[in-house]
Amino acid sequence: MIIFLYSIAAAATLIYVPFLVVAYARVRIGYEMFSTPRAMFDKLPPYAQRATWAHQNAFEAFMIFVAAAFMAYVTGVNSFTAQVAAIAFVVARLLYSIFYILNIPLLRSLMFGIGILSSSTLIILSIIQATS
Repeated sequence: MIIFLYSIAAAATLIYVPFLVVAYARVRIGYEMFSTPRAMFDKLPPYAQRATWAHQNAFEAFMIFVAAAFMAYVTGVNSFTAQVAAIAFVVARLLYSIFYILNIPLLRSLMFGIGILSSSTLIILSIIQATS
């Protein structure tokens, strides 16, 4: 069951992977970090704009996943399916960011779907565990 805690930590870390790409682009174009850090968004190259959106989406997906993983942890779900779902979420979110930044919408959408399916699986397994 420790896999749920590790996957939460990994997913939290992955939130900031796309932001590293944004930071790189900001340094390359030059920006005023302290007075107007958000004003330069329109000046970013398209890959960095997509990285910003991937970063923002990572927060949204994380909220659902962390609830699902904690539900599984608290209810004592200990199945191979649950472990695969937790790992699949982390891998899918990493690939989601990569495909978003590289502008590959079909694969990005597939990874989004796998992430939602993974979180949903954990929620359903937790409910089944709690009611049995």
